[in-house]
Amino acid sequence: MEDLVVAPGPGLPRGLVIPGDLLRERFSHASGPGGQGVNTADSRVQLGLDLADLQALGVAEAQLERALTRLEGRVTGTIVAVDAAEFRSQYRNRKAARERLAGLLRSALLAPPPPRRPTRPTKASKRRRLEAKQRRADVKRGRARPSTDD
Repeated sequence: MEDLVVAPGPGLPRGLVIPGDLLRERFSHASGPGGQGVNTADSRVQLGLDLADLQALGVAEAQLERALTRLEGRVTGTIVAVDAAEFRSQYRNRKAARERLAGLLRSALLAPPPPRRPTRPTKASKRRRLEAKQRRADVKRGRARPSTDD
């Protein structure tokens, strides 16, 4: 089985190469179109990976914990699995499953964004706001009826 290559990007600056012997592929009948071979071809692919094996490949403990947390709904124990059955060809489904797993791992290992720092308005913006309020008040005051207090 060939290796799974996760391209370099945020969270994985050097990328990641997962040896093929760590991946588990299962094949089964796919539903949908297939012509005469629909009941004979095992074109659906389920690709699995034990996330605990990633530590041996140089993935940090913090990244692994983050991945387990983010993939919580997709993980059984420590094994994450993806399915691909959109193509009639087993080869194309294998390729699609590998791409899907690589994207899933890249997003799961991504570092969280830095916390938002609250900003404060500048002195000039405060001054402009107060001047605009004053202009608006003057316009409204100018529209008022003259008082009859004489």
